[in-house]
Amino acid sequence: MALGAPRLHAEDLADEVAPRPVTESQLALEGRVWDVRRDTVDLGEAGTVVREYVDHPGAVAALALREDRGAPEVLLIKQYRHPVGTFEWELPAGLLDLEGEPPREAAARELAEEADLRAGRWDLLADYVSSPGGLSEALRVYLARDLADVPDHEAFDREHEELGMPTGWVNLDVAVDAVLAGRIRNATVAVGLLSAHVARSRDWESLRPADEPWPGHPRLR
Repeated sequence: MALGAPRLHAEDLADEVAPRPVTESQLALEGRVWDVRRDTVDLGEAGTVVREYVDHPGAVAALALREDRGAPEVLLIKQYRHPVGTFEWELPAGLLDLEGEPPREAAARELAEEADLRAGRWDLLADYVSSPGGLSEALRVYLARDLADVPDHEAFDREHEELGMPTGWVNLDVAVDAVLAGRIRNATVAVGLLSAHVARSRDWESLRPADEPWPGHPRLR
């Protein structure tokens, strides 16, 4: 039957944001950073279902790109992630956990705190949801350019898992090859690198305004 499915066109390819009514919602687990909720959802003719999921505030990331040394280079940081027991190469990123802070400003804060960088130009590179079957997390990746170092007297004092994080610049094509080879597996860095690679090949025409509305984020619709 799948071979008989209709052919889709460009105008069809947009996720439909249409939350179904929740008839009951319970806090199943209160965590230190995020919670687990248990919702009873009315699906209309399909009846009601109970879904448990991690209620996540969402996150932003900054892909810092420089082209002053010839080929484009991106900044990566290495951070330990305990659930997967891995020191991952990642983009500077963080939670949307400050009340009222716009996403682009959160990305700029994370870039300064984790990489000691500021950007004179910000563009929206990609939006995605990490695991929509069990996690409400929505993520936005920004392209940061026209870079400058944060002055030493304004540098963020990193601690805990961020203390002593290695950072480094890598050729964009080399980083993309590492993703395709499975040597880098973090979802945000993969989405960011692949999106930047494609966007650059199209002369950045696919970039969107940094302050574009974010209907895919459950709390920012």
